[in-house]
Amino acid sequence: MFTINVNNTAFLLIDVQEKLVKAMDEKVYGKKLKNMEILLKSAKILNMPVLFTEQYVKGLGRTVNELSHYLEGALYFEKITFSCCGEDTFMDKLNSLNVENVIVFGMETHVCVLQTVLDLLNYYNVFVVKDAVQSRSKENWLAGLDYMSDAGAIITTTEIVLFMLLKKAKTDEFKAISSMLK
Repeated sequence: MFTINVNNTAFLLIDVQEKLVKAMDEKVYGKKLKNMEILLKSAKILNMPVLFTEQYVKGLGRTVNELSHYLEGALYFEKITFSCCGEDTFMDKLNSLNVENVIVFGMETHVCVLQTVLDLLNYYNVFVVKDAVQSRSKENWLAGLDYMSDAGAIITTTEIVLFMLLKKAKTDEFKAISSMLK
C-alpha cells in the first residue's frame, strides 16, 4: 500500500484550467505548476499512463498551455461532477489500466481533488502530491490534505513519488528526471 512502481501506477491530473488558474495565488501557482510539469514529463519518460480531466470546459476553459502539450496520448475526460469517478467512462478506463495505485495532482484540493480521492480510495491506493495540488486559499488546501490523509490517502511530494518510481540511480530515466529536480 505504501509503495509504488512504474508497472502498477497511473498519474491523474485534475482540472488545471485557464479560468480556474486565474483565481489562484500567482506565486503559489508558479511553484505548483513547475511540479505538475515535472510529474507529467516524468510519466512520459517512465512510459506510465496518464489520465486528465477538465471540469465544465464551457465555463472554466481548457487545460493550461503549459501542461497541455505533455498530455498527448493521455486519457481525457470532460466532467461536470466534482469527483472524476462520477463520469460514466472514467472508472472503466482507469480499471482497464490494471493499476493498483493512482498519483493525484491538480485543482482544487478541497473540491474535485478531495472528492475524487475519496471515491478512488474504495478501489486503489491513492497518493496525493501536496506540492502539486492547489486551492484558492491555504486554509482550504490544508483542510483538503488533512481530510484525504484521514481517509487513507498517502500525502506525498513530487520528489518522493519520483524517486520511489525510479528505484535506482545510474539509469537514463534517473538522469533525465533528477536533472528536472535541481
